[in-house]
Amino acid sequence: MITINISKQTLEYKGIYYSISTAKNGLGEVDNSYCTPTGKFKIAEKIGANLELGSVLIHRESTGEIYNTDLAKKYPDRDWILTRILWLEGVDIHNQNTKIRYIYIHGSPDETPMGIPGSKGCVRMHNYDVIELFESIHTGEDVVII
Repeated sequence: MITINISKQTLEYKGIYYSISTAKNGLGEVDNSYCTPTGKFKIAEKIGANLELGSVLIHRESTGEIYNTDLAKKYPDRDWILTRILWLEGVDIHNQNTKIRYIYIHGSPDETPMGIPGSKGCVRMHNYDVIELFESIHTGEDVVII
């Protein structure tokens, strides 16, 4: 089971802890709230297997771009989703809209601060960390966000 602790801004899997960043807007399940949902989830889909580190994903598809500072300057307002996506599906009544809200665990630019809330609802991780997690888990894996 993957355990995401909002107050500590950590993700734990089999005794390994990763620093993460959850929603700047806090917790919640309302559509378009840009909040991180809570409760029990499953990994619905794993996206990006074998993509190069820093690969840019838009609408769950690789753009063929690799994130760099020039790309960041060109698109300063983009919420970067990089390297891998673990798409969450809510299993509690209050969070069953999670998948249609496109809430993921995903990679982020190296300069993205971890350990503090800052996302638009997703769980951000460093790219190397999300690859390690991606390769260790399977679709259907249990996730809890507390």
